[in-house]
Amino acid sequence: MVMFKKIKSFEVVFNDPEKVYGCGEKVAGRVIVEVCEVTRIKAVRILACGVAKVLWMQGSQQCKQTLDYLRYEDTLLLDDHPTGENEMVIMRPGNKYEYKFGFELPQGPLGTSFKGKYGCVDYWVKAFLDRPSQPTQETKKHFEVMDLVDVNTPDLMAPVSAKKEKKVSCMFIPDGRVSVSARIDRKGFCEGKNLCLKWETAKTETGFGMRAVERDKRKVVDCTEHQFSSFPLLGDEINIHADFENTCSRIVVPKAAIVARHTYLANGQTKVLTQKLSSVRGNHIISGTCASWRGKSLRVQKIRPSILGCNILRVEYFLLIYVSVPGSKKVILDLPLVIGSRSGLSSRTSSMASRTSSEMSWVDLNIPDTPEAPPCYMDIIPEDHRLESPTTPLLDDTDGSQDSPIFMYAPEFKFMPPPTYSEVDPCILNNNVQ
Repeated sequence: MVMFKKIKSFEVVFNDPEKVYGCGEKVAGRVIVEVCEVTRIKAVRILACGVAKVLWMQGSQQCKQTLDYLRYEDTLLLDDHPTGENEMVIMRPGNKYEYKFGFELPQGPLGTSFKGKYGCVDYWVKAFLDRPSQPTQETKKHFEVMDLVDVNTPDLMAPVSAKKEKKVSCMFIPDGRVSVSARIDRKGFCEGKNLCLKWETAKTETGFGMRAVERDKRKVVDCTEHQFSSFPLLGDEINIHADFENTCSRIVVPKAAIVARHTYLANGQTKVLTQKLSSVRGNHIISGTCASWRGKSLRVQKIRPSILGCNILRVEYFLLIYVSVPGSKKVILDLPLVIGSRSGLSSRTSSMASRTSSEMSWVDLNIPDTPEAPPCYMDIIPEDHRLESPTTPLLDDTDGSQDSPIFMYAPEFKFMPPPTYSEVDPCILNNNVQ
């Protein structure tokens, strides 16, 4: 019976585990090995891969397609570590051995990391530990890649518009029509994201103040309190301008929604999935009337950026503006959207989330040394805000009688002043007296 020597730990660690990489950037890290007993290591190898995969079953046929973005292989060496016979490394228990690695991503377009129902775009680094007369041991670590989408191009900054009309009938009898025309200011938008902030009470020259700094990005000293909080930064806002007309005999309802469409391509076959992400609705439109939206807003939430450059997998977004007609099909307008990455913006200043992040970098709530007394309450209430008349008629006076039920009686009302301002807490005085 052959006894295999156990490895205490064998893992891949990136230098920046939370980083999302882009085209041409360097991915660096190390492979860490620890042993339980003296072990001879023949080689430590790594394999970095980036691949897009599509797979689904259509009847008895398997639709499968792959597309490679990255493939990198290397054999790692230890720095300043002696080797034994046959160039083997002798590892001893109690020591930690680190094999450093690094490689650059291709300059060409890369698929953004994505995981869907019938396909994915995945990037990982796999390490192999070769030992004589022992099976090769493997470990795997994933990392994220994002293909930056520039929403500042003229094509994505141009407005998008469309119109559509539908004739409605009842039992083959014409029943008017429903029409909709819509426009949005631009085609490219930025998604929202979650920002983790640390609120800190720090001592300043004028007193104590609150400031918010991004977590793990800055070290702060002389703090008395701190608290972590996470909240969503709002993405761009889609302002919808639309006109609706209803000449049929039914009551219709206008609505709008952001829809994601995932398209998978393999073996000449296509698989399409759609999902509604967020929506908004308007008021009912009765027969023979019109309605308009002037800047009705719909916020772009935290979603994955668009994937448009992959030949076997596409992630697209659309703004659907539609009218629900009872007893008939919906009237649907389909306006294309392109969702870009926030980190891909360089000169864009119209994003509300970017402004919010910069404005929240420092929030000073300085407390003055000596508080000021509030103004007199009666001085700030104008005379015309008081009800001097004893009765206020709701309808025209018909008989001059104050007993009529068409009157509402309201006695003269004046705002009472608040208690006299004092810096002494009355609750403390009452407790001392007792």
